Amino acid sequence: MTTALPDTFELRPLHGDFGVEALGIDIAQPLAPAVADALREAFGRHRLLVIRGQSLSPAAHIAFTRQFGEPEVHVLNEYHKAEHPEIFELSNIGPDGKPNAVHPDLGTLFWHSDGSFQKLPALATLLYAEQAPASGGHTLFADLIGAWEALGAAERERFRTLRVLHDLHVSRLKAGYAGMTDAQRAAAPPVEQPLVRVHPPTGRNALYLGSHGQEFVGLAPLASRGLFERLMNHCTEPRFVYEHVWRAGDLVMWDNRATVHRGTEYDTAAEPRVVRRTVLKGEAPIPA
Repeated sequence: MTTALPDTFELRPLHGDFGVEALGIDIAQPLAPAVADALREAFGRHRLLVIRGQSLSPAAHIAFTRQFGEPEVHVLNEYHKAEHPEIFELSNIGPDGKPNAVHPDLGTLFWHSDGSFQKLPALATLLYAEQAPASGGHTLFADLIGAWEALGAAERERFRTLRVLHDLHVSRLKAGYAGMTDAQRAAAPPVEQPLVRVHPPTGRNALYLGSHGQEFVGLAPLASRGLFERLMNHCTEPRFVYEHVWRAGDLVMWDNRATVHRGTEYDTAAEPRVVRRTVLKGEAPIPA
């Protein structure tokens, strides 16, 4: 017998058909099968899921993640949370318990899709806020299905067969870091991905790009850079973007197969921000 949904359970649209907020549930507790099914269906359809007002331990965060699939362990092991390698933690809190004026990951300020640099790129990310700044530190999400469908027919035909080289090492360098260790580079070598991939839950096509993408395979460098910039500008037009203003206790889950995202600046010397994320293992992209 199927468990009925609780009377308080509600799904509220966020940005057209892109994103929903789930109300009236406590994800720190085991979910009733009907609630878990409803969340999975809503996530597959809308690509972005917001759940506010939660109190999640790292173990509960991982347990909720497993309702949707298998967590992966990120290649950048310097961000792993002690005792929970599935968790990637970003914090500007120093040893004295105060903001340390250091941004924990400048790469997050660029539009990207988590794990696009992997042969089997990430399916989804679940980010939870332990502490959120009073101003700034928002996250912007762009709908890559909507962006694809807004292109003209001739452009869609031209772009359908293009491929993009993704490389985490290069994107780290562009963000101002020294790059990756030899072991990390060996674990995450450059990989080609289709520019347009099928979103399995809906069967709709989505553009697939972001800051880990470095060049279009087979295009001259100048043409490649120009097309990349034009497409990123198109994908991140306000009509495709939802902006999440974080509060402590928020969990946001997004589909990396059909979105790009980036963080906004905040005062790292004065404002505490501690977030942790899990990422679901994905599958080889299905070209359009």
